[in-house]
Amino acid sequence: MDLKINGQIIAAKPYQFSVTVLDLDDADATVRTANGTFNRDRVAVKRQIDMTFNPLPWKTASALLKQMKDSFFQVYYPDVMTGEYETKTFYVGDRPAPVAISRDDGIWWGQIQITLTEQ
Repeated sequence: MDLKINGQIIAAKPYQFSVTVLDLDDADATVRTANGTFNRDRVAVKRQIDMTFNPLPWKTASALLKQMKDSFFQVYYPDVMTGEYETKTFYVGDRPAPVAISRDDGIWWGQIQITLTEQ
């Protein structure tokens, strides 16, 4: 699987990768009526990408996070809905790295989780 950020191959391959198709609705116009009918005003369909990484050496973890330092960036990824590789603009949410492991060859960061949401 090919993954690129701003045209560069991602610094580390995730061991978990999922694409979610998000429907964005107009909050004021999307309502359920008294008889239970749901009225929806969808304003956009966006993507969300979730990735989790196996333990990474500190240098690799740093390179991965630096690829996503800008407010918005281009991501090339396989899109489940289109059946094609797509390039879209995303932003990154929180990036927890809950496990730091000290080894003879340095510090490793485990279970880094990244959520990307299409702009």
